[in-house]
This record gives sequence, C-alpha cells and structure tokens, in this order.
Amino acid sequence: MKTIQVPRRFVAHEWGGTETTILQTCRALNAVGHDTRIFTSLALSEVREERMQEVPIRRFPYTYPFWGLSPEAIYDMDRKGGNLLSLSLLWGLLREPGVDLLHAHSGKRLGGIVRTAARLKGIPYVITLHGGFFDVPKGEMDQMLKPIDRTIEWGKPFGALFGSRKVMEDAAAIIAVGENEARAAREKLPHQRIEFLPNGVDSAAFAEGNGEAFRARFEIPVDRKLILHTSRIDYQKNQLALVDALPAILAKNPETHVAFLGPVTVASYRDKLLARIAALGVGAHITLIPGLPPDDPDLKGAFHAADVFCLPSLHEPFGIVILEAWAAGLPVVAAKVGGIPSFTRDGQDVLHINPEQPDDIANAVNQLCADPLLATRLAHAGREKARKEYDWSVIAARLLRIYQEVAA
Repeated sequence: MKTIQVPRRFVAHEWGGTETTILQTCRALNAVGHDTRIFTSLALSEVREERMQEVPIRRFPYTYPFWGLSPEAIYDMDRKGGNLLSLSLLWGLLREPGVDLLHAHSGKRLGGIVRTAARLKGIPYVITLHGGFFDVPKGEMDQMLKPIDRTIEWGKPFGALFGSRKVMEDAAAIIAVGENEARAAREKLPHQRIEFLPNGVDSAAFAEGNGEAFRARFEIPVDRKLILHTSRIDYQKNQLALVDALPAILAKNPETHVAFLGPVTVASYRDKLLARIAALGVGAHITLIPGLPPDDPDLKGAFHAADVFCLPSLHEPFGIVILEAWAAGLPVVAAKVGGIPSFTRDGQDVLHINPEQPDDIANAVNQLCADPLLATRLAHAGREKARKEYDWSVIAARLLRIYQEVAA
C-alpha cells in the first residue's frame, strides 16, 4: 500500500511522542515493502524535502488565518496546537500519484484538508487522536488558545469548505493512542469505527545505550543517582512537581540528580521552572537539556545513565516515554492519569503517583532508592512487557490491518 501521513509539523529539533510514533510506524511499514511518506507544513522548518531515517518528508507553506498575530504568537502556535491552513499541502496531496490511503494526525483545518483530498481522490482516510481532542483538561486547552487572544479569524470559510467539523464523522476509522480518548470518542461518535492502538517502542534499540558518555557530555557526576524525565518542557508534563519533590528526595538521598530532557514548547513554563529551581536552591542537582535529535545516540544513553525514570504528567494520553524507559531496563515512577493506567500496573511494572502531590513523588523515588530488589523487579517486568507487547513491529502490523480493512 502507498499511504501518506499528515502531521501538523514534523521537525527533529522539536521532537515528541507524536513524532516518534509517526516516524517509527513509517519505518516499520516501509521495512515490509509498503510505501509510507510524510506530508506536513513548513512550521519550524525551512527544508522543503528531506529523508529522516530513510522516510521521505515533504513540507508545504502554510499560514494561520488570524489578523493581529504577533511573531511570538505564531512561534508558540507552531510549537503547540496551532490551527494552520495550507492550500499548498492540499494541492500536494491531490497531485501525489498512486496513493491508497491518507492518515491525518490532527483535526481542525488540517484534518479538513486531508478529508477534502481523500474525497477528491476517491480514497479513504483515517485520523489518529494523539490526545487533545476528546480527552484534554480545560486548563491545557486555555493555554493552547492563548496566542489567538484578541485576534480576528478570517479562516472560517476554509474550515467550512474543507468540512473541518466533519473530519471525525467521515473518517474510515478513528485511531486513539489512549484508552481514555478511545472511550470518549466512542461516547461522542457511537456509530463510528474507533480503534485503540497504543504507541510502541524500538525495544532492541533502547536496550543499548552509553550512559557514561551521556553523563560525561552533560557533566553529571558518576556517583550521583540520576532521575530522568524525558518530555517537552511544558505545563502538561509537570516538571515543577518533580522539582518541588527534590528537597525531600535529597534529604534521604543527598547524591541525587535530576535530568530534564526535552524541547521547550512553552517558554513561560520554562521560565517558571527555572525560577522555582533557584528559589529552592537545588540548581546544583538539576540539568536541563533542551531536546536531542531522534538519531542522537545520547538520547538512548540518557536512559542507560539513569537509575529511575519519573513522569509526573498532569495529562498524558498514553506515555510513550514509559515504554522507552522499560525497554532500557529502568524502574518507572509515573502519574496515574490519562492513558497511563491502561498499560501499567502499580507495584508490578511501575509505581503510580499523584502528580499534584510532590510528597507522593518523593516517597516513590525514595522507595526505589531504598529497595534495589523492588527497582529490579519493576524494571524487569517493564522490559518484558515492552518487548513482547509494544515493539513497533507489533504495533505497525496492527495499524496495517486497519489500513487494509478500510481500503477494502
């Protein structure tokens, strides 16, 4: 089959779980003889065409149809949640020959463009919900809409033309990466085909990594117990809670260090995080790393440098980084929110925590530090689950079955 994946943006220097999912499923499908490409916007990039790990990528000009947007607002929307418009992308999809199916990774106007292209080409399309459509906290939505405060939208006619409000109803299938989102979608769209398809992991790749090189590169002392957090710097990911928990962790484990690894998608949150670190006087025990490209060996090295992985997110549709930590053999502390409880088991392969209670985070981390047998047991169970149930080869095969069924 020839399929085109259509995310809102796709750049190596602003990497996250959505980008990992798209790239790795493309690679897995291409590896077994299919032709899978990525068409996206030029948001955060000036490169029209490239290959990323042998997956072809084409980018198209775009705009945000609002009067009164500042350059800062445009940049913020590029990074997270921007409802863009790209007639060039529509034209590119229409001109691409031999396509069997389109796969949208966003709704709104971009989803409407995919819907319109599929209808005009006479082929089906599916859409993946990566969180943020049916299952998103109000506070997070308010933050995403902040850049368009006091602007005037002129893009509504295009939304109507492309049928942006019909994207979900007209899709051949809706794929949700989290069970909460899948459940909410079934309630809203009871007659639609809803598929729960979790994220995956390259379990063999993450099983190897040079932890010593990672520590040396970022000057993290070898004698410190390292807590790793890999996610974008963003209010959703709740790094503040781990910072607030650090004094209680240091009281029992004074040689602890925290590494935050991920791109800054909300600069104001980064500033708030830095201010809290300074106020608590824990800067000597924290390293902030503003993201690494997906092919940087130190990305995997970070997991092998760490002793504990901690994800205190306030909202998490799935939590692909937990799979990566498991594949690397790390014990995991994770928030009991969103889709995380659907694939993790408290006391069996993770320790669940309340992300709004720093003391809860500190207690879980200190428990793992004090009980190496528990840490080893959790890590082993997680690694086996990642390898057997969530390897990309398994997830891509399930995705291919959906493609083949809707195309038939």
